[in-house]
Amino acid sequence: MTAPATTDSDYDEVQAAPDEGGRSPARRYGVLALAIMVVVGLLLGYASGLLTPRLTRPGDASVEAGFARDMTTHHAQAVEMSLIAYRSATLPEVRQIAVDIATGQQGEIGAMQTWLREWDLSPTGSKPPMSWMSDGAKVKDGLMPGMATPQQMAALRDAQGIEVDRQFLTLMYNHHLGGIHMIDAALDETDNAEVVRVAQVMKSTQQTELNNLRQLQDQAAKG
Repeated sequence: MTAPATTDSDYDEVQAAPDEGGRSPARRYGVLALAIMVVVGLLLGYASGLLTPRLTRPGDASVEAGFARDMTTHHAQAVEMSLIAYRSATLPEVRQIAVDIATGQQGEIGAMQTWLREWDLSPTGSKPPMSWMSDGAKVKDGLMPGMATPQQMAALRDAQGIEVDRQFLTLMYNHHLGGIHMIDAALDETDNAEVVRVAQVMKSTQQTELNNLRQLQDQAAKG
């Protein structure tokens, strides 16, 4: 099964003197606060994973292990994109959804990494990415479904003004489409109750965010 098609489109703060990079202290401290929130989300994810019942332990080549490893990598890029958007986006609504995505997905990374430790498995496996998917989905140019290319990531980092919002929204929309494709594959193939529970939460969250991202794309297009 091929990766989902991508589209072609590519609060008040106290005023203070900016730093050498042109960012106000409020914005710098805001980024620090988000970084702390992301770490807290990761720790909460670890704690959640530690509560996973250890009735069975998936093997190294299992769907569960493959999903945990690959979705960790997939999520990590979403967190990176969200941190860029939080720092540089123009629309407050875009910065807010970036916070939500970064903290939420970092928490899920914590849970998935805890699974692997509890299963006595390495964070990385011996098989290629996506090999756990029975539908034949392939990695394209080293990227899993929906992931941004290095060139797209570089363009997002270099973007200015409303262009940051537009690029982030497009990349994250496609990223979520690819993530849901991977989640559906895991849900189709696992009977591990904890993996099913977390995957269902992931899917529901990302579906809601897709709707919000689409609305924000319309808003950013008018900016």
